[in-house]
Amino acid sequence: MEPPAGVTLPVGVERIIVRRSTRRRRTVSARRESDCIIVAMPARTGRAEQDEWVAKLVARVAAKTSGAANPVSDAGLAQRATELSARYLDSRAVPSSVRWVGNQNSRWGSCTPEDASIRLSDRLRPMPEWVVDYVLLHELVHLLHPDHSDAFHTMLNRYERAERAEGFLDGWSHAAHRSGRV
Repeated sequence: MEPPAGVTLPVGVERIIVRRSTRRRRTVSARRESDCIIVAMPARTGRAEQDEWVAKLVARVAAKTSGAANPVSDAGLAQRATELSARYLDSRAVPSSVRWVGNQNSRWGSCTPEDASIRLSDRLRPMPEWVVDYVLLHELVHLLHPDHSDAFHTMLNRYERAERAEGFLDGWSHAAHRSGRV
């Protein structure tokens, strides 16, 4: 949908998707997935009320992500991968592509060594930069060691915040499972 009058889309967001549900009675929510913001609301919501909620929730999503130092675009993510490879891997890991994806709900990232492509879950976007760096570095190391061997872990542990990032992700996953979000 076109944004309501006066609503500016955050950087990296190209569209708004409104999903109406007959099962949803009162709650309205929004989340960012890749290059769009998805707003969920009851099916009976009128157009004027919809526009009010969209404006309010787009602003809320924008505020949550505006201070994030995480790369917004795939190009920014690829640049960060180049920087991490240079710093921790002597520039030996050279991905063919690095991109954000919205279809990874059970893993933080994935790598296909055969074509050197790396994908990071959109769920990482609001997380601290050092956590995103850890996941990106994890996938970069897979370009050199496709398994989780001792050599893999030795390279990954060059990242000084590796243990802290693993703890952060474990805690986030635990909280998400307890709240029923995953």
